[in-house]
Amino acid sequence: MTSISDEDRTAAARDRVARLIGAASLEVIPLRGAEAKVSAVPRGTTVTITCSPKFGLDRTVAHTASAVANGYRVVPHLAARMVEDERALRRFVARVVDLGVDELFVIGGDGDEPVGRFSSAVEVLHALQDFDHGVRRIGVGGYPEGHPKIAAARLTEALLAKQVHADYLVSQLCFDGVALLRWLEDVRARGVGLPLRIGLAAPIRTARLVELSLKIGVGQSLRYLTKQHGMVGGLLLGRSYAPENLLHELGERLTSPELGIEGLHVFTFNQVDVTVDWQRRIAGE
Repeated sequence: MTSISDEDRTAAARDRVARLIGAASLEVIPLRGAEAKVSAVPRGTTVTITCSPKFGLDRTVAHTASAVANGYRVVPHLAARMVEDERALRRFVARVVDLGVDELFVIGGDGDEPVGRFSSAVEVLHALQDFDHGVRRIGVGGYPEGHPKIAAARLTEALLAKQVHADYLVSQLCFDGVALLRWLEDVRARGVGLPLRIGLAAPIRTARLVELSLKIGVGQSLRYLTKQHGMVGGLLLGRSYAPENLLHELGERLTSPELGIEGLHVFTFNQVDVTVDWQRRIAGE
């Protein structure tokens, strides 16, 4: 029997990481100037457009239209708390489908108060079953380190409810590979079978990443990174985060069938050019 050497395993793992990074979807926030930044992305790349309580659904649709017109495959986010009612839901979906969109990412949203009757992704997913919307795939979110406003048990219940009408899962930003695996193993054991796209931070300056991570509530993982990977030194020296390290930390588990990891979702924080350069470097393009 021929055995696989450690060198071959390492090479295979690096190849898998390179392929995942090269095919990753890139998340863009619909801020002023974002359309120009997206132009740095290679055509054919999947670009996801977030839905912010500050700008509302119309801004998401406008940036979706711009990205589609420029040759990108686009996945708009649909935040439940930004949807007034069923009529508004149908209008949003019809507008993006008319643009050629066939995939949505449905989340609860960050608004403190819902603008209407929807307050959770589960409610929107149920409402989508009431009409022929034309969407082929639907993604939902998961939280490896929990949610600051939702109990862990409720998060698991919500995932089980969401997977009935969803096709894949995207994990919230996490810097701790062990925590990510522990969470994924746990939700798999509890019956969540949706394929996972690992949420990764872009390779941006460490100081900026610290600021953004605290804002979105992943401080626990950030504390881990600070202790384990010299982030303090990175802060002092102005270094950038290296997201590929988390993937190498996962090693062969990246390809474990029971974990069901299908790809990557990169939170660019609109540092699109930096992210694309990193993709090209790691993927060897």
